[in-house]
Amino acid sequence: MPDALQFPIIDLSFPDRFSIANLIRQGCVDHGFFYLENHGVDEELISKVFEQSSNFFSLPIEEKMKLVRKNHRGYTALYAEKLDTTLTTEGDSKESFYIGPLADDLNQWPLEEDLPSWRSTMETYHQKLLSAVTKLLSLIALSLKLEEDFFEKVGALIEPLAFIRLLHYPGDLNSSSEEIFGASAHSDYGMVTLLVTDGVPGLQICREKSKQPQVWEDVPSMSGAFIVNIGDMMERWTNGLFRLHSLQILAKTVLWNVWKAVALSLVHQDSHP
Repeated sequence: MPDALQFPIIDLSFPDRFSIANLIRQGCVDHGFFYLENHGVDEELISKVFEQSSNFFSLPIEEKMKLVRKNHRGYTALYAEKLDTTLTTEGDSKESFYIGPLADDLNQWPLEEDLPSWRSTMETYHQKLLSAVTKLLSLIALSLKLEEDFFEKVGALIEPLAFIRLLHYPGDLNSSSEEIFGASAHSDYGMVTLLVTDGVPGLQICREKSKQPQVWEDVPSMSGAFIVNIGDMMERWTNGLFRLHSLQILAKTVLWNVWKAVALSLVHQDSHP
């Protein structure tokens, strides 16, 4: 059984910003992970997002497929993705729903009569998360010995590609002896990802990707806090100072575990393919 890890706890309301920035630096250098609390997204809204997510994933498959993903928005069915392409399994045991920037009119939404308040809940959640990430970026800049408004000055916050992914992991549906992954080994491609879970375990990281056999360690959830991990872009931008580790989610430990994540990828809308 992998050991449970402990990461720095970043309090967005803490007045000593330089102390918090140093904690972020420690978490990103040592693990690529930290917890974020007092982030401004209240528990009532998070509970509503869980409820609305469950309502959508409980729909018949033919209803969900009406919103099948296009333009990186919408529904992705079970086994449609396999993050680790070296595996011989059918695909990752998860279904997801992508919600991108609100201003570009590319998002797909369930009908209001089918899922009342679904769109308004997700739009509010998207706005709140983007606000939290914007505050976090100023601390990340400080952690890199830069000015607080560095990312704003370079234009990184002009129409950022912030995506919410609603995720449902139904577990090992095939009841096979083979290890089943909700999300097989991967890294996140953007700058940072914020995750919140329903408390069911499953998320793991591998700190030494090149060593064999690989050792996977559990990442515990923390009540009221987001789990934050850096992505490929941040590792590249810091020339490897901030370390990125492989992630995976074990499906056998997960049942109706709906995770919400926003990945802030700093690419201008007009340059996105």
